[in-house]
Amino acid sequence: MSPGRGDKIAAIEKLELRGFLHRPTEPNGAGLVLTHGAGGDCTAPLLVAVATHFCAAGIAVLRCDLAFRRRRAKGPPSPATAAAADRAGLEEAVAELRKHVAGPLYLGGHSYGGRQASMLAAEKPAIAAALLLLSYPLHPPAKPAQLRTQHFPKLHVPALFVTGTTDGFASLAELEAAIAAIPVPTRIIAVEGAGHDLKRGKFDFGAIAAALPRLAG
Repeated sequence: MSPGRGDKIAAIEKLELRGFLHRPTEPNGAGLVLTHGAGGDCTAPLLVAVATHFCAAGIAVLRCDLAFRRRRAKGPPSPATAAAADRAGLEEAVAELRKHVAGPLYLGGHSYGGRQASMLAAEKPAIAAALLLLSYPLHPPAKPAQLRTQHFPKLHVPALFVTGTTDGFASLAELEAAIAAIPVPTRIIAVEGAGHDLKRGKFDFGAIAAALPRLAG
């Protein structure tokens, strides 16, 4: 799927929000808030590619920085102090995107950003119609016992997981076993040969853009 030539991208800079809004030339009324992992920001090539292809499918996309990244340009977040603020920032981003779209809103992110999106959805199920979780960090590398799934049984928002088959944060078998605890529809799209950064392997953006609305129902 190729990006729409007339799609518009606008920078957004507010007190509690920083990012870019992709507005399709042929909108279908849906929107996606998309954020980054612990080591990046909203300009990450993966986020730009996802936003571009979703926009080509008629879905407006707001790719935004998490609160910890707005406070400092580099470095990972401190889970003990940053996570609540990061989730609050995602909620602000959803409210901002709602000003621009009237249809279903989706929420997602890469790695840490996806984890925070899923935790927010577990706390507030009405926040989104479905989740897009890219490289969900199921556990730290080489520490499979330290699962980050405590909120899965409370998650009542359908979730689409996109994972690389060589991701050290979650094997395909581990992810399949873990999401069985989620009491609503889920789906996994595996990217063969890709690691946690999803830079390698055959990435079918069009299939992902089509699968998320179907999962939401």
